[in-house]
Amino acid sequence: MEDGTREDDPGGGPAGDAPAREPGPRAGDPPAWRVLAGYVRPHRPALLGGTFLSLLTSASGLALPLVAQRLIGDLGEDRSIAGTLALMSLLVVANAGLGGFGHYLLQRAAESVVLTARRSLTAHLLRLRVPAVDTTEPGDLLARATSDTTLLRAMTTDSLIGLATGGLTLVATLVMMGFVDPVLLAVTAGVMAVTAVVIGVIVPRIHRASKRAQQSVGRMGAALERVLGALRTVKASGAEERETAAVHAAAQESWRESVRAAKWSALAGNLAGLSMQVAFITVLGVGGARVATDAIDVGTLVAFLLYVMYLMAPIGQVVRAVTQYQVGAAAISRMEEVRRLPVERVGEGAPDGGAGPATVRFEDVRFRYGQEQPYVHHGVTFDVPPRGMTAFVGPSGAGKTTVFSLVERFYDATSGRVLVDGRDVTAWDTGALRGAIGYVEQDAPVLSGTLRENLLFAAPDAGEDALREAVRVSRLDGLVARLPDGLETVVGHRGTKLSGGERQRVAIARALLRRPRLLLLDEATSQLDAVNEAALRDTVADVARTTTVLVVAHRLSTVAAADRIVVMEAGRVRAVGTHRELVAANPLYAELAATQFLASAELG
Repeated sequence: MEDGTREDDPGGGPAGDAPAREPGPRAGDPPAWRVLAGYVRPHRPALLGGTFLSLLTSASGLALPLVAQRLIGDLGEDRSIAGTLALMSLLVVANAGLGGFGHYLLQRAAESVVLTARRSLTAHLLRLRVPAVDTTEPGDLLARATSDTTLLRAMTTDSLIGLATGGLTLVATLVMMGFVDPVLLAVTAGVMAVTAVVIGVIVPRIHRASKRAQQSVGRMGAALERVLGALRTVKASGAEERETAAVHAAAQESWRESVRAAKWSALAGNLAGLSMQVAFITVLGVGGARVATDAIDVGTLVAFLLYVMYLMAPIGQVVRAVTQYQVGAAAISRMEEVRRLPVERVGEGAPDGGAGPATVRFEDVRFRYGQEQPYVHHGVTFDVPPRGMTAFVGPSGAGKTTVFSLVERFYDATSGRVLVDGRDVTAWDTGALRGAIGYVEQDAPVLSGTLRENLLFAAPDAGEDALREAVRVSRLDGLVARLPDGLETVVGHRGTKLSGGERQRVAIARALLRRPRLLLLDEATSQLDAVNEAALRDTVADVARTTTVLVVAHRLSTVAAADRIVVMEAGRVRAVGTHRELVAANPLYAELAATQFLASAELG
């Protein structure tokens, strides 16, 4: 992008709108449980089935103390214990079998919830408006779609299901304890009440620490993505140690916040365990005294103590549910922050009803990347008729590349109108608008994958004949012949196995395969040698006979061959004409011709 017209300017919201801000919490957001319920809804049958089996497991466990009480009674009265032992064995086997299958169903459903969340969030991410992406860190967005969504697994099983099964089991256990001995139940409940108050104080701290831990993971991801995205520059600058230290500092911060969250979670869990031990000792003391006074018998005390021990599992479930809910709520909060970023609305405008080459018109267009940014365009006006090639020239920072961004509707004009085929681009369906355009970006990005996948990226349904023709006209046939696997050769991350000129030719072939009605070329031949540049110039000239072609270029060979030239400076159109007309009549163009891209011998 030219100086002064960067697409990564901070604060770049949709033009005319409030500038995009870093995502953050907002009053009135739905509570975390409601968001989680939305992800859970498609998987309710599996979750309900697993929950039912878990409750059956708990019910079989609750019966064991009563069977034990009966067993002690049979032993005391010298009755046969064979039937009681058989019943106890059956309950133990049923407990293990039902519990194992129920656990599998719940874990499978929880993984499905994570999958639903990831699909939803990644679909939203890929629809984000360019200004929204400009103001966020890609590494942080990646962390929200991966590590944050992973936390929903535990939130589903430990919080949603754990609270339901643990809570119901806890209530049922307390009812059974009251049936056995109300006095000992009151003693147990008193100990539990004190513990609940203390845990209630800890829970908000868990939420805050968990939120900070997830944020630090996002910052670490952003720091690492920053380095990997410019690894060659880092190495060439000898900055490995500095950047390693920066990533390590982010990792250390993530560790510190995660340990803090773990500390509060562990404290809550240990308090729950301690309360049960205190309750056991207290019940043993009080119950022993009641046995001594014949208020209850030994079998009743044993049964009650078994229930106290059995309480540890549901209380642990409830405490884990509360603590894990805080961790999951922090993750959901970060995911919802992404959902508040503006997205493109595909399918809301009018479809593309045109055929043949497109027309382009700018009417007094003013544009800036955000309310805090200076204007890039100051009343830009020009017409591009169908067919032919129009070149945009001017000093760096004139706003040439921004013209293409506005035509593609990566951004919206602050004022004025951008029209394609006589219709404002804001009235077009975004997918139809871009479907009519072939765009070769300035840095000609190539995606990780095979050469074939890259060539067919914009036109996946193109046939083999069309593919071979695109390879030929873009002068890639020699490259394909040299590669070990031809079109199936993997080109590496961001096309690192290709040269700059080869990546440009891939981008040009990709755009031509789409058979666009409007072709935008942003410095598309800047890294080509003279032979390939001349060949592709002839190809573009052929395309311009049936397609409208707009180019940003500095080379004489490209500019001089254009049917019309739009001269821009400081966000304004200074002149429009042919090469010969502008050299003779426009001082700015004549200066550019003499100093930037035209050899003096060719000025006549």
